[in-house]
Amino acid sequence: MISKEDWKCIIQRVRNQPLRKTQEDLCTKMMKIIIVLLLAVLIPPQYTRAQSCTQSCTVDNVINLMVKSSAEAIVSSILSKVDMICTNVSARGADVSCPSGYKATSCACGMACGSWDIRGNSDCHCQCRNIDWTSARCCKIGLLSE
Repeated sequence: MISKEDWKCIIQRVRNQPLRKTQEDLCTKMMKIIIVLLLAVLIPPQYTRAQSCTQSCTVDNVINLMVKSSAEAIVSSILSKVDMICTNVSARGADVSCPSGYKATSCACGMACGSWDIRGNSDCHCQCRNIDWTSARCCKIGLLSE
């Protein structure tokens, strides 16, 4: 068990208070012991769970691997057929709308106005006064033709 003096020593060490040489040696040893004890308490549960696995774990692992590989194959086949299609749209004034099916991803405004917002997912609105033009970058997800 850690004595009251050992705790005082450790607290002094943490606070960077000066220690006598014998106190310093004892304190260093006690800190090492505490670290080893913490590691001994915290690490084994991870390994005991892995070692206590029986025959059912092997079956579970095989099933998990099969499901994971099937899911990865399905996802990669779908993603290989998908493409991001983007276009630019501009109009005079403070507002511009994306074509049907497209979503606004960014906007730009004339008259050096950097203040804009996207309204309803498909409309760009410049917030400065007397804007001469507004532009929108509009994108959608599309399937590649085979």
